[in-house]
Amino acid sequence: MEYRLFGRTGMRVSVLGLGCGGFGGVGSAPELFGKGEDKVTAFALMDRAWDAGINYFDTADSYGGGVSETIIGVWLKQRKVRDQLVLSTKVFYAVADGPSDRSLSRRHITQAIDGSLRRLQTDYVDLYVIMEPDPSTPVEETLQTMNELMQAGKVRHIGASNISAPQLREALAVSDRLGVHRYQSVQNGYSLLERAIEVDVLPLAAGERMAVTPFSPTSGGLLTGKYRFGARPPAGSRLDLRPQPYQHLMNAQTFEAIDALRASAAERGVDMGALALAWVITHPAVTSALIGPRTVEQFRPWLEAVDIHLTADERQALVARMERAVA
Repeated sequence: MEYRLFGRTGMRVSVLGLGCGGFGGVGSAPELFGKGEDKVTAFALMDRAWDAGINYFDTADSYGGGVSETIIGVWLKQRKVRDQLVLSTKVFYAVADGPSDRSLSRRHITQAIDGSLRRLQTDYVDLYVIMEPDPSTPVEETLQTMNELMQAGKVRHIGASNISAPQLREALAVSDRLGVHRYQSVQNGYSLLERAIEVDVLPLAAGERMAVTPFSPTSGGLLTGKYRFGARPPAGSRLDLRPQPYQHLMNAQTFEAIDALRASAAERGVDMGALALAWVITHPAVTSALIGPRTVEQFRPWLEAVDIHLTADERQALVARMERAVA
């Protein structure tokens, strides 16, 4: 496993992080609570990740209505590896047994962190991330509250997810003006099919020496080649259970680009999902990509990706080939 510095924090994390959004549900969607991985499966996934050298786990208080954090907490208690793990959780959405509001207000954050720590069976998290910006709460209030959590020892570092470059730039400026801790990481979607953050978020993060931890590096599994255009997704698959985030990609052009990726992977003799993931983690601004395997067998291509070292020219050539396929 390869390890990289996590921005300015001094922490070192594996180039792959285990996304735990499938434990007990499918992300934060209440209608899908109970449809994710159960405790036995989640334990097997965490064991496999840990054995592979993955030392960075990412969850959120709202994943599975709190079940994801609860399962991780039991695993940490049994495996006794808390101090060796970089543990990240997120805040914004309501949790079934937590606060009823959905915000980044002082009230919500202070209640949410205590709920997360209780479920995770720990007295601190290494990284506390806002799930998305909250237009109804002043940025100053959110950052001051986060700063207080750090001073109290409940949170080591803070980060932001699903954030635009202007929003991130504003948050960093507010932190500097108030003299409070800054966001040290940014977690947005990034893949061969979703490259918007290359325009401004990645350059901003690199310039500020922030960690970048993209989610959905294979666009919900589209880049693994397991879906076919016009065909119903396999029962129980990510696109079957939660198709909404990927509806804009379900068109002929996307699948023509995927065919180009498949051809490139075949020429290199590697798994196409592994090549797609390698493309993400070989971007110089990327620290660690979050993977969400649902079975132990699905780790194979993700771990293969760590050994695929693409140059800048090879990354660009892959993009160009996929773009030509839809021209």
